[in-house]
Amino acid sequence: MSAPRTRPSPTWGNTELLHLIGIWGEEAVQSQLRSSSRNYDTYGQISRCMIEKGHDWDTLQCRVKVKELRNAYHKTREANHRSGATPMSCLFYKELDAILSGNPTSTPLWILHWLACQSRVD
Repeated sequence: MSAPRTRPSPTWGNTELLHLIGIWGEEAVQSQLRSSSRNYDTYGQISRCMIEKGHDWDTLQCRVKVKELRNAYHKTREANHRSGATPMSCLFYKELDAILSGNPTSTPLWILHWLACQSRVD
């Protein structure tokens, strides 16, 4: 009996990832995610914001990508805390650290500026 086939996850571009991280990192979104264990509606809001920015990602795709980003960040952070370990990084580590380190005011100003500029261009 063969294992069930899994569909490869769609490829996200850097601009899409930065938009997702920017939306996910907003204090209101973080507050909603912390306040409930059932976050489907919150990911629906994230998806709608992504659609407004011109990216066609549904609720489940946004949820899965956030989970992948969170896991990559935690894996990298854990590896960096091992003594004698070679420092590692993951894509958008600084941005993810600003969200996941527990300091909501540490969102880098450059990402906020970049997102503002992108919305003016779109």
